Amino acid sequence: MKKNQTADDDDEDLNDTNYDEFNGYAGSLFSSGPYEKDDEEADAIYAALDKRMDERRKERREQREKEEIEKYRMERPKIQQQFSDLKRKLAEVTEEEWLSIPEVGDARNKRQRNPRYEKLTPVPDSFFAKHLQSGENHTSVDPRQTQFGGLNTPYPGGLNTPYPGGMTPGLMTPGTGELDMRKIGQARNTLMDMRLSQVSDSVSGQTVVDPKGYLTDLNSMIPTHGGDINDIKKARLLLKSVRETNPHHPPAWIASARLEEVTGKLQVARNLIMKGTEMCPKSEDVWLEAARLQPGDTAKAVVAQAVRHLPQSVRIYIRAAELETDIRAKKRVLRKALEHVPNSVRLWKAAVELEEPEDARIMLSRAVECCPTSVELWLALARLETYENARKVLNKARENIPTDRHIWITAAKLEEANGNTQMVEKIIDRAITSLRANGVEINREQWIQDAEECDKAGSVATCQAIMRAVIGIGIEEEDRKHTWMEDADSCVAHNALECARAIYAYALQVFPSKKSVWLRAAYFEKNHGTRESLEALLQRAVAHCPKAEVLWLMGAKSKWLAGDVPAARSILALAFQANPNSEEIWLAAVKLESENNEYERARRLLAKARSSAPTARVFMKSVKLEWVLGNIAAAQELCEEALKHYEDFPKLWMMKGQIEEQKELVEKAREAYNQGLKKCPHSIPLWLLLSRLEEKVGQLTRARAILEKSRLKNPKNPDLWLESVRLEYRAGLKNIANTLMAKALQECPNSGILWSEAIFLEARPQRKTKSVDALKKCEHDPHVLLAVAKLFWSERKITKAREWFHRTVKIDSDLGDAWAFFYKFELQHGTEEQQEEVRKRCENAEPRHGELWCDVSKDIENWQKKIGEILVLVAAKLKNTF
Repeated sequence: MKKNQTADDDDEDLNDTNYDEFNGYAGSLFSSGPYEKDDEEADAIYAALDKRMDERRKERREQREKEEIEKYRMERPKIQQQFSDLKRKLAEVTEEEWLSIPEVGDARNKRQRNPRYEKLTPVPDSFFAKHLQSGENHTSVDPRQTQFGGLNTPYPGGLNTPYPGGMTPGLMTPGTGELDMRKIGQARNTLMDMRLSQVSDSVSGQTVVDPKGYLTDLNSMIPTHGGDINDIKKARLLLKSVRETNPHHPPAWIASARLEEVTGKLQVARNLIMKGTEMCPKSEDVWLEAARLQPGDTAKAVVAQAVRHLPQSVRIYIRAAELETDIRAKKRVLRKALEHVPNSVRLWKAAVELEEPEDARIMLSRAVECCPTSVELWLALARLETYENARKVLNKARENIPTDRHIWITAAKLEEANGNTQMVEKIIDRAITSLRANGVEINREQWIQDAEECDKAGSVATCQAIMRAVIGIGIEEEDRKHTWMEDADSCVAHNALECARAIYAYALQVFPSKKSVWLRAAYFEKNHGTRESLEALLQRAVAHCPKAEVLWLMGAKSKWLAGDVPAARSILALAFQANPNSEEIWLAAVKLESENNEYERARRLLAKARSSAPTARVFMKSVKLEWVLGNIAAAQELCEEALKHYEDFPKLWMMKGQIEEQKELVEKAREAYNQGLKKCPHSIPLWLLLSRLEEKVGQLTRARAILEKSRLKNPKNPDLWLESVRLEYRAGLKNIANTLMAKALQECPNSGILWSEAIFLEARPQRKTKSVDALKKCEHDPHVLLAVAKLFWSERKITKAREWFHRTVKIDSDLGDAWAFFYKFELQHGTEEQQEEVRKRCENAEPRHGELWCDVSKDIENWQKKIGEILVLVAAKLKNTF
């Protein structure tokens, strides 16, 4: 007992390293005691508590660990991260620089560098021959000789040679005990020559086997299965075992045959599969595999044998038909098959496809009797019949298959094709009712898909009837508008325009006073419809939503673009009645008159607008009209009057300054800009105009100071940073420009215009790296995409450049600069069709923004220029200096 106690004490580790201030010793105090059910329950409760406490702190702990790891990675980055920029620059290293890199020296010692391998030299044949001729003299007496009396040797056939002459026939030349190795080598060469000359074709003069390339050709005989030889052996053994244990298991025979086929042993594969057909004569797969592996005529014999064993197998009959090359033979096989399996849809379809239309119709009429539940056969028959007969066929089909929607849809298409469009709606409504009565769930998505297919097939009335019938099924009332708009967009994306038109028409019936639905429908007609359909829709729209100015303006613009100015005026007059003091309608009327050179009318309208609906924009347009017409004094007078009422409207201050600049009154222009900035310190264009004015008169320091002041008042503004960088660049201070650009990118890291400028500030080899960084920061910014397109253009990568230009104008079609560069690019590298396409797309997009674009479009001289003309002017100003 005492001994056991001491043993327990010894088990306990009371070392200091095993002691913890909080937990005590690591071992349990009661480990020697019995572990009962109470202990187990207590442990479970403690474990649950620990788990619960751990879950409470888990998120915080994980977050803290994540932050610590990130901090650690920032302080001690991986070697891979430290050298990432250098690795990127490796792409710019030229081939000459690569070749000039010195070789790395070998730091190992001489013994390690030049290990002395054991040299094995083959012994020449002459060595053996020489020693055989001379023989060997024994210098000592074998003890066995003394044992047998000294004369008898245990080697019969010679005293001196240990090679007895009578023992090894065929290696020794007769008469002498000589083994001639040279003659063996010569004999081998002679034999090889004879074999090669036997297989050479001496009749035609062409050698079948090229003696020189013989060994090379042997490489091509290596099996191409790409697997390990050992794996193939294992697979072969395994499959053999399966075949032996279960010889009536078809997959084992098929797998064995395919293994041999893959390893190039086609004949073995054929033998195996034929044995498989004997063992499994009722397996369809084994017969089909046998037919596949056998050559033409043998395959036919195999299939004939298969048919005898499996007269009901459709797949075997189809394979038999495929093996026949003659159409008549194919027909004969399929007709024979239909005698045995008359209810196979697949066989009927295969047989009908080979027939002429008239014979096909007769066959199909028999087919639908044998397979009355096949929708495809009924529809195929209906397509081949006349109108009256087709109606009867479809009625019969509906009786036999009352749960299929395709029969109803085909009936509707049939009526539409024969001019009975009023019947289409009734048929689709009856279809929905009938299908529901037969317990069919109306799947809205499937019906919409069917409608899209009808649209593509040209059955417009059917597609619209389907849309009207199913568009409202299974949708909550509050989700209707949102879901229908999504459906319409989806139809447009699938190029099913009539479906989209039907959805909009139905939505407008349900929501006649929703301006957003009318607008969506109007934009749809503008992009995909005709001018007449757009105008008809807009007329209905303004009748339902007379307060929606944008609908009136779209109608007027459509008339104006068609050249019908009086109609546009009458629409705007009606719009005035509905919206008496609308600024938008006043300005649209003014634009209409000024664009059509009716300047006096435009002036009168603006005077009326200033008295009845005075706004800053109305005053601005009044000033601009006088300015572009050359009445500078009147423009200045109006500008002063406007500034009394709207001194916080920056465009008026800009116009005042620009008019003074035009008159070359620098002091007055500066004063106007400064006054404007006091009232509107956050107007970026005003700061830029003042800075450029100072730069123009040579006051570079003052321009720099203005921009610094503007950046203080408007922090994190990329336009101001960009102007500062360009100011230094124009002054020739490239280093300062680069420093400023670095600061700008720190302050505005996601600014596309800064990154696009930064790419071209770099030297040519560094531009690609900079563009990668830019794309990481601003992946979808049009300025960055445009810069990348220009970069590819500068490297003469025409296809890539065109692709990036397309991407840019797709992301932001309002950026005029992108269109101008794209047009310039096509002028240099594209065809006339491509140039025309870019010009038309630009005119449709009607861009309004872009630094270079606005410089030209807002120039007083170009105020009446159309979009296409402005595009040509901007493209002409561009230079390929990047």
